[in-house]
Amino acid sequence: MAKKTLPPSTTLFPCPAALISCRGADGRTDIITLAWVGVCCSEPPLIGVGIRPQRYSNPLVKSSGEFVVNIPTSDVADVVDWCGSVSGAEVDKFATGGLTMAPASEVSAPLIAECPVNVECVVRHLLRLGTHDYFIGEVVAVHVEESVIGPGGGIEVAKLKPLIYNMPEYWSIGQKVGTHGFAARR
Repeated sequence: MAKKTLPPSTTLFPCPAALISCRGADGRTDIITLAWVGVCCSEPPLIGVGIRPQRYSNPLVKSSGEFVVNIPTSDVADVVDWCGSVSGAEVDKFATGGLTMAPASEVSAPLIAECPVNVECVVRHLLRLGTHDYFIGEVVAVHVEESVIGPGGGIEVAKLKPLIYNMPEYWSIGQKVGTHGFAARR
């Protein structure tokens, strides 16, 4: 099978389309849409988010040392896209976007009530990379709507309907093709 060589780029996909909420040390809040979100470690549980230094959210996360990763559904793709297209320096994304702040249990940054999964994080490391600062946050609390929890206690992706980003398109996840270890069990 022939393959074409492409220039170096961020070709990992799909990426989650996540809404990161934050509150600066001065009390200002914001929401930023990010696809540069990923698991860094399982013990302790760490999640990394890449935020450009010139984005309004960046100094808010730096000053407070906290953020919340909110996982939206594909039903709110328009709000997710909008939050990534306007600056929090110019508009209150909670009020204008029709999103509801909910109190977090461990951090000062608010949860987004409309998102069925909210992951509270405390910044443990900051890496200054090329175009982005990479905030590595330790997960200190996870909130999940009961409606997306399956009989085994885990999140059912089909019920969650997570939104994914494959630049420049948003997608919803299709169908399950297996469970971890299914090939080894054959």
